Amino acid sequence: MCINPHAFRRSERLPVVLPARCRSRSGFLDRGTISDISAEGCRFESFALTLHAGDLVVINPEGIEGLCGKVRWVKGHSAGIEFERPLYAPVLGHLHRRHGIFLAALSQGHQQGYRLAA
Repeated sequence: MCINPHAFRRSERLPVVLPARCRSRSGFLDRGTISDISAEGCRFESFALTLHAGDLVVINPEGIEGLCGKVRWVKGHSAGIEFERPLYAPVLGHLHRRHGIFLAALSQGHQQGYRLAA
């Protein structure tokens, strides 16, 4: 029997491309991108990922204050971060509107056969 881990999520994850910094309690700083976000947490991606499950972190998405959280999982260059306090719904909506637009344009370009310049 296979259990779907997505069934246990409290809210929908919204796709974004949001530059962010993530600092661990030990002082390591990762620069990367938040690729999805919900009120309860986010997926942080970095090619130089130094995070480990259980680390306490402060993640600083571009344009808002730092968010305290805990690393719940790490896989490859991605880490799942659960926020200490849920993100305020209007802030979440603003981030999705502002940083989800790039994804919509990228998807539309692929559907029309456009290629991005390297």
